[in-house]
Amino acid sequence: MYELRYMKPAEKYFKKIKEKGLKDAFKTALNNIAGNPYCGEAKQGDLSGVYCYDVYYNLTNYEIAYQIIEEEGKLIVVIMAGTRENFYDELKRYFNK
Repeated sequence: MYELRYMKPAEKYFKKIKEKGLKDAFKTALNNIAGNPYCGEAKQGDLSGVYCYDVYYNLTNYEIAYQIIEEEGKLIVVIMAGTRENFYDELKRYFNK
């Protein structure tokens, strides 16, 4: 099992979620990622080194972006989460800061 750590954008997003079903969907997804971090899709190009995991809930597609750090033990850094709409643009903007 990998340890999960959250960056500010992910922390803020998860705090905002009020709907129990959506919270549960994200918890299940994060447990899946912690158990097998390579289950997400590896991105290329600008987002090389980032993995994204799809979460489907109530006919909406959500994404979780994370990085895997093997050197310091087994660590997953959750960078950002949100709806699929404009997700990758926001993620690229975050990395360009």
